[in-house]
Amino acid sequence: MRLLITTQSLDLNDPILGFFHRWVEEFAKHCESIEVVCLRAGDYSLPPNVHVHSLGKEHGGLRLLRWVRALRYIVGLRSKYDHVFVHMNPEYLVLAGWFWRLWGKRSVLWYTHKSVDLKLRAATLFANAVLTASKESFRLPTNKLRVVGHGIDTGFFSVDQAVVRGSHYLSVGRLMPSKRHDLAIRAAHEAGVSLHIAGNGPEQANLEALAAQLGATVEFLGGITQQQLRQEYRTAAKLVHTSETGSLDKVVLEALACGLAIATNDPALKHLESEGPAYIQKNHSLDSLIVRILEILHG
Repeated sequence: MRLLITTQSLDLNDPILGFFHRWVEEFAKHCESIEVVCLRAGDYSLPPNVHVHSLGKEHGGLRLLRWVRALRYIVGLRSKYDHVFVHMNPEYLVLAGWFWRLWGKRSVLWYTHKSVDLKLRAATLFANAVLTASKESFRLPTNKLRVVGHGIDTGFFSVDQAVVRGSHYLSVGRLMPSKRHDLAIRAAHEAGVSLHIAGNGPEQANLEALAAQLGATVEFLGGITQQQLRQEYRTAAKLVHTSETGSLDKVVLEALACGLAIATNDPALKHLESEGPAYIQKNHSLDSLIVRILEILHG
């Protein structure tokens, strides 16, 4: 298979999307060639059959010019790919979905977010299939939907018996109201332990004020790399998951893959509190997900 992948970021050090580098590596094992079109590119190291084309967001500039570049790549590279995998950005399907339909190239959209807008509705019309991690992760009714799991790199997020766990709790995610890090701060304070919070966002000042008011010991780690996040999963005593987004949060699965105990406020995820690495390998492993995506692309 010759594949076109479109995504927002290709950067090993991206604190949110750094994981996608491993997805591309895994795709490369199964494909003759891959063309990656991304909004921004940072540090990456990929096999020789992968070619990266950045739209230049890392250099700034007008959004309109980036989409003109995107269309130029999509059209100019059309003889070098047969199928299309769109990761989280329905805009690509709005921009080029009708081209791909006209050229007979199957396109698949991966989307895991509660937001449903006009772009997503249009993208779903153009896509041959829509993939998501859980039934709660995609809120637009469509018979194109396939629930395929989250795709956790269990070779990377794994147990390390040589690492000694501490007594602190961990909370992971963007610092925004829906993630409810405030509840994690209260839980750690009531348990008499410190809390590490990994992530950045607009709520940091409010969370710092709450910690000071309670006298809680909280360390804000900011946006961290995948390697740093893995170390946090391996050294914490518990992941406190307080997000109210209603979706299957991949940080819970990554933590379990690293052998970290979890406590979640989401009733739909309570069953995961008794699971561990074997469950992730069986139901959410990256290698199984990539094979499933390629099967769906083949039709």
